[in-house]
Amino acid sequence: MKDTSAIKKFKRFLQIEKGLSDNSIYAYTYDLKKFGEFLTSQKKDILSATGEDIKQFLRFEKIKKHNSSRTLARSLAAIRQFYNFISDTMGDLENPTNKVETPQVKKNLPDFLTIKEINKLNDSISESDVYELRDKALFELLYSCGLRISEAVGLIVNHIDFTNKYIRVRGKGNKERLVPMGDEAVRLLKKYINESRPVILGNNRTSEYIFISKKGPLLNRKSVWRLLKGYVERIDIHKNITPHTLRHSFATHLIENGADLRSVQELLGHLDISTTQIYTHMARRKLKEIHKKYHPRA
Repeated sequence: MKDTSAIKKFKRFLQIEKGLSDNSIYAYTYDLKKFGEFLTSQKKDILSATGEDIKQFLRFEKIKKHNSSRTLARSLAAIRQFYNFISDTMGDLENPTNKVETPQVKKNLPDFLTIKEINKLNDSISESDVYELRDKALFELLYSCGLRISEAVGLIVNHIDFTNKYIRVRGKGNKERLVPMGDEAVRLLKKYINESRPVILGNNRTSEYIFISKKGPLLNRKSVWRLLKGYVERIDIHKNITPHTLRHSFATHLIENGADLRSVQELLGHLDISTTQIYTHMARRKLKEIHKKYHPRA
């Protein structure tokens, strides 16, 4: 099996067996491409690479390319996944990543908004303007349902069950989950669909997507980032706020108010509970801040 053939088969495996998105597949194959180019410069190939070759590649990326530990860990994860696949396909090939340690990555806790800040952002967006009403409904879904931005902009009309107050979400790995909607999300979504969406859509266009732009069939992710940034500039909040910040806020507020980790994992669509555990750290950080601020002996 040649290098290019092996990588093509791995790519099909990620697409068909793992059900990964195009972006995830690109990230995996990009890291493998970098590794392959390094091996070629050393007159070696990917199917005969050793653990020492992988360590040298990571050192090269760190020293010569000045890549962070997080980037190195991601590259190693892609290489490890590739060799896991190859080892399963070619039983006599030992996985060279088995003795390669993952670079230590410092976990930075993401920013989140307080409930007061969420309300301030919400109050700054008008419901009388057709586009602002659309944006307000979208941001409410991101926050009150904990959606990823790609999940929110990918929602189509028949994903919404207003009777039972649920939305059907297709997340990472093409996994589907049901997420409950709060009363405010239901109210804003109904108002947007009835009053604003037909105006934006006009008489000559149709779209299956819920959130549409003035010219396109759906609102793209970059536009949502830009729109949210504009609304944040209206209010006095000095944090690095992105659409994902609303998802972080959703999970943090659930944990702070006593939700169990497994339930939050299910709502977020995390495959691994270790990904969800970061929100317990965020809740602990806030408790420490409260203790330091209000306790006389802190």
